[in-house]
Amino acid sequence: MSSKAVARFTFVVFFSLLISLPALADSHVRIVRLSYIEGGVQIDRDTGQYEKAIVNLPITEGFKVRTGADGRAEVEFEDGSTLRLASNTTVQFPTLSLRDTGAKVSVADIQAGTAYVNFAGAKNNDLTLQFGLQKVVLGRAAHLRIDATDLNTSLAVFKGDVAVESPSGSLQLKKNQSATFDAVAGAQPLLAKNIEPEPLDSWDKQQSQYHERYSSKSYGNYSPYAYGTSDLSYYGTFFSAPGYGMVWQPYLIGAGWDPFMDGAWAFSPGFGYGWVSSYPWGWTPYHYGSWAFLPGYGWAWQPGGVWSPFNSQPTILKAPTGFRPPRPPTAIAPKGTTIVTVNRYPSSLESKAGNRLEIRNNSAGLGVPRGQVSNLAKVSHQVEQRGTVSVHPVPMVRPTSNPQRGPSSSRNENLRPSSPQPRMSSPAPSSGGPRRK
Repeated sequence: MSSKAVARFTFVVFFSLLISLPALADSHVRIVRLSYIEGGVQIDRDTGQYEKAIVNLPITEGFKVRTGADGRAEVEFEDGSTLRLASNTTVQFPTLSLRDTGAKVSVADIQAGTAYVNFAGAKNNDLTLQFGLQKVVLGRAAHLRIDATDLNTSLAVFKGDVAVESPSGSLQLKKNQSATFDAVAGAQPLLAKNIEPEPLDSWDKQQSQYHERYSSKSYGNYSPYAYGTSDLSYYGTFFSAPGYGMVWQPYLIGAGWDPFMDGAWAFSPGFGYGWVSSYPWGWTPYHYGSWAFLPGYGWAWQPGGVWSPFNSQPTILKAPTGFRPPRPPTAIAPKGTTIVTVNRYPSSLESKAGNRLEIRNNSAGLGVPRGQVSNLAKVSHQVEQRGTVSVHPVPMVRPTSNPQRGPSSSRNENLRPSSPQPRMSSPAPSSGGPRRK
């Protein structure tokens, strides 16, 4: 590209950012992350129409998420708080705002189904939960389950103390207590000093354990926010690269992989198209920092810079010859078709007889269930040597016909994190990170 062309491109980008700054400052725009999907999950991106959801879609005010009969989903907030949707559940986010003080205000309306909420209780952050005629405002750490039907709603408190506001007054609930509310205004709630178990309590418990085991307590060293850090820890590793410092690289990649092989361009009114990665870890590295091609190592993510809510053009450093960065569509998306999928690599994971999974090189974790493959670093090294590896994943606890009271206390030892292992072919660098190609 000529120096004049580069100058024109730089001016256009700078001017676009300049005119958008006042709007961003006034709107206090916030995004939360659609961090997990399984089965049928749809999203209404404030268009009035549902479309198929993909993992890592940014969620802003007004968005709705709903799951089908076989669907489950998780929404992750900046501080690591989560809201999980069981099957046949609909949740809307009418408010995702930022106060002048920097405090975050979130409102989730559980319109139907079952939702599990694990609130981290970060200082000055509020999460309001609306369900039927009831409302709960969380300011301290809490773990809840909410059920909403046409006839009644119920709330179970696994952790913390909460106050429920309803037309009949305020009700205090403590740990291991629950209450059922009639849909008729003024009816008195039914209080219970125990929690009746539900089939997906175990699933919620396992998802919470995954985050607890893999969330990084030192994420401030490489990200402004906590969300997405669990997946970075499970699906990849940090290592020191000469001239770059600490960088991160996913497991299960080879010489032919680049970070934009699988994803989508998602259109947001007022912001245009933004890149959404399909990789299960693909949140923080596409909103913060840059991707660099390191000779002998391949692509790696380098933290730093400014957080970008809608990453319209990912930052790329020292791309190899012939590499073409992803470009957003030029036309404005028609109503109801706001997601344009990009897939430049075949399916990376296949099911085999006996519930075994075939993991392929260059999959970068795509299709690998979170927390269900033991020692992913070791598996990655095997995949690089053989091309494919067949593994038997340890599934999350599934619903049972006679679940124990409350969330399951069983522990999936397969979720235990392992030390980083070499992944590339020899020779290996002395830093202990990935082997050179």
